[in-house]
Amino acid sequence: MRLVLLGPPGAGKGTQAKKIIKDWEVVHISTGDLFRANIKNETELGKKVKAYLDRGQLVPDELTIALLWDRLDRDDTRKGYILDGFPRTLAQAKALDEGLKERGQALDGALALEVPFDVLVPRLSGRRVCPECGASFHIKDQPPKKEGVCDFCGHELIHRDDDQESTVAQRIQVYENATAPLLHFYKDQGKLIEVDGNQPVDRVAEEVHQALQKIQ
Repeated sequence: MRLVLLGPPGAGKGTQAKKIIKDWEVVHISTGDLFRANIKNETELGKKVKAYLDRGQLVPDELTIALLWDRLDRDDTRKGYILDGFPRTLAQAKALDEGLKERGQALDGALALEVPFDVLVPRLSGRRVCPECGASFHIKDQPPKKEGVCDFCGHELIHRDDDQESTVAQRIQVYENATAPLLHFYKDQGKLIEVDGNQPVDRVAEEVHQALQKIQ
C-alpha cells in the first residue's frame, strides 16, 4: 500500500499513521521527522528548514523533494508506506506522481482527516513534545505524569515554536491556501478517502481501517 495522509496541522495524522503501520505493515515516512532530524543535526538544510517552520510557512519544494526520494528509494519501502506531510502543494503532488511513474509505481489512495478550525488551535497550542525520543503530550488532553517531563525518557518537554498559538493560526491558513486544493486533485483521480477526524481516536482508527480495506 502506498498512501498519502492529508489533513491540517493537529488533525491527528501522526496518531493514525502509527495504527496504520501496525495493521498494514508499511513504513511511516514523515517529512516533519526528516526536517527535525536535519534541524537537530544542524545541517545547512536543517537551518533553512527551521527558518521556514518558525515563521509558520511551507518549506520550499526543492528542500523537500530531495530528502523524500532519498527515503522512498530505500529497501524498507518495498512493502509500502504512508507519506505524512507530503505532498503539501499541487506542484509536490505532481512531482510525486511523476517520480512514482518513473519507478513503475502509483499511489493507492489519499486519506484526508477532516477537523474544524476551532478544534485545531487548542489541540496544537497545548501540545508539548520530547526533543529526545519524539513523544508527544498535551497539557489538557494527554498530560505527562510529571509536568514538563517526558514519561518515557525523562527528558524535559518543549513547546515548539511552530506550536505557539499565533504560529498555529498561520500554519492552518497556509494549509487552507496551499494544501486543501490537493483534496480536489486526488478526488479527480478517484483516490480521495475522507474521514471525520473530530471523533475519539479509536473511532477514527476504525473508520480509517474500514476505508483502507476497500483499496486493498
